[in-house]
Amino acid sequence: MRLLIIAFAAGGAVLALGSCATMSAEQCMVGDWSGQGYADGESGLSMSRLNDHAEACAEHGVTPDEPSYAAGREQGLERYCTPAKGFEHGRTGSSYGGVCPSYLEADFILAYQDGQLVYEVVTALATARSRVESLGGRLEELDDKITAKQAEARAEGLTETQREQVRDRIQEIRRERADTERDWHRAQDAIDDAERDVRDVRWRFRSQYGGW
Repeated sequence: MRLLIIAFAAGGAVLALGSCATMSAEQCMVGDWSGQGYADGESGLSMSRLNDHAEACAEHGVTPDEPSYAAGREQGLERYCTPAKGFEHGRTGSSYGGVCPSYLEADFILAYQDGQLVYEVVTALATARSRVESLGGRLEELDDKITAKQAEARAEGLTETQREQVRDRIQEIRRERADTERDWHRAQDAIDDAERDVRDVRWRFRSQYGGW
């Protein structure tokens, strides 16, 4: 099975950032830039996050202490850039912004790729189940159409030509139903394959990353 390509978020951001201020007036005035950097690093945010803080605090006449922020962020990244966190990010389909220092990144990336493999097989299973459900619903719709058309064909007052047209339509619907049923069986097979893949990766990574 192919691995999902590592998605690098635009600008190195990991989390979607809203348009609201990143720091409150009180946080700006307190000026714990080392602590803020640690929190951002622990969340896997890039140094560009400091620009957002600077914009938020400029309204209160406060300028960030970049060296303190950077030092705190580096410490926070040591909590973020772990194999466990990398696996969790990959497993949940989260992106990685390339923020880990070189001495931590290799192990993080390997675990992230393992997580991506899990994400891929779990997503495939969900897709297969959704398709089975969708096709099952379509089969019910076609059965209802056939029943309605059969009743229409028995209705009084129709000419033979009209009855023949209804019967032809019934045959068209039945052909569509046969095709849909074949697709439904293929989708069931896809569920079996996907469930096997999920079991395989659970077994493969259980001792390394625990249950998930």
